[in-house]
Amino acid sequence: MGEQLGLLKVIVVQGKRLVIRDFKTSDPYVVLKLGNQTAKTKVINSCLNPVWNEELNFTLTEPLGVLNLEVFDKDLLKADDKMGNAFLNLQPIVSAARLRDILRVSSGETTLRKVIPDGENCLVRESSINCVNGEVVQNVWLRLRGVESGELELTIKLITHVAPAI
Repeated sequence: MGEQLGLLKVIVVQGKRLVIRDFKTSDPYVVLKLGNQTAKTKVINSCLNPVWNEELNFTLTEPLGVLNLEVFDKDLLKADDKMGNAFLNLQPIVSAARLRDILRVSSGETTLRKVIPDGENCLVRESSINCVNGEVVQNVWLRLRGVESGELELTIKLITHVAPAI
């Protein structure tokens, strides 16, 4: 295991236009994986536009991984159905945290970087990485892959260990 970079707080905010996997609806939940760490949201029953507002925490280490997300439909009598997947490259938020440290930004709100949607990511729209009162925060909308429709909104916070002043 490499050097620890800090704590990654992932807030799974909501889903939009998720696919139907049961008769008329679905019972979605999200599984997030970062390296060998896994976390899962609660199941929202009978909803294609669920609101979770759930915070899941991961330890972020070098080498940097990719945050993988899979959405499932909870079923009682058979295996849960897949409702799509997405990923988020964590390099931009880590780079923005290093920039924050170099610039010594600690108060107010400052945009450190913008990430645009392209063929190499799952972003639906441009995403800003901001420093908000010392915290590095990124709000993202991710398009689900492998399905007809569906998007997830996440808020990512990187909490880094600040070296004590000497």
